[in-house]
Amino acid sequence: MDREEVTEFLGQVPLLQRLPGSSIRRIADAILVKRYEPGDYVAREGDPVDGLYIILDGQAEVSAPANTEEENRPDYVLNKYDYFGYGTNSSVHQVNVLAVSKLTCFVFPNQYGHLLQPKTIWNAEDTPENSLLERILLLEPLEVDIFRGFTLPGAPTFRQVFGGQLIGQALAAASKTVDCLKAVHSLHAIFLIAGDNNLSNNRWINFCNVSIVPIIYQVHRARDGTSFATRKVEAKQKGFVIFTLIASFQVVVVGGGRPGEIPAARVASHRAGDSN
Repeated sequence: MDREEVTEFLGQVPLLQRLPGSSIRRIADAILVKRYEPGDYVAREGDPVDGLYIILDGQAEVSAPANTEEENRPDYVLNKYDYFGYGTNSSVHQVNVLAVSKLTCFVFPNQYGHLLQPKTIWNAEDTPENSLLERILLLEPLEVDIFRGFTLPGAPTFRQVFGGQLIGQALAAASKTVDCLKAVHSLHAIFLIAGDNNLSNNRWINFCNVSIVPIIYQVHRARDGTSFATRKVEAKQKGFVIFTLIASFQVVVVGGGRPGEIPAARVASHRAGDSN
């Protein structure tokens, strides 16, 4: 696979989709390829975690050590785009991972792990103090497909969240669950309850040294295709859904196929018909 194909593949991995495009391209440059035969150990319990493993082709089985109680055994199968070795609280593997079939993995070494922790979801190196748009659309990833957004301090709100802010932040959350080659081409917004900016509410969190009611954006992956993807986003405050967005994404096509000129004979025939 060339660099462009690797980048396109990485853009399909849920963990990586929330990263800036520049980070994904740098990760593509650092990727190693490892291959395994059926029955080979990909990782053993107690071995050092040497990086993030992403399944490119084949299947792997995750199995707990033999002394684990039956009800706590996390046996399951990993398929294409699944990953392991990231987000563990230990420097060693806690389970065994074995190849079920011929298996090919992309391995992202630990030494480049900082690329998985960008400054923001939009920019790997800088914070958006000088970009108002980035500040408005700034979201904090909580989990895969879950983001937290805020109303900027000093924004005109009239005690309610501006509808355009909800649309923009929900669309931003949706865009961080599709690959970077797809752009939004349609959306549908449903406003259910007015967003809360009541500064007398004590259920705030601190953001930029100002207490603000957060908005949680939960993204549901409704459809994933080669050229198209659909996402449903629910915006929640204090446990209630206040807004829903459905967005469709399409692979960007360069050029667009501009129609050619109408043949002269057809133009003449059309004009003749108009004169009758």
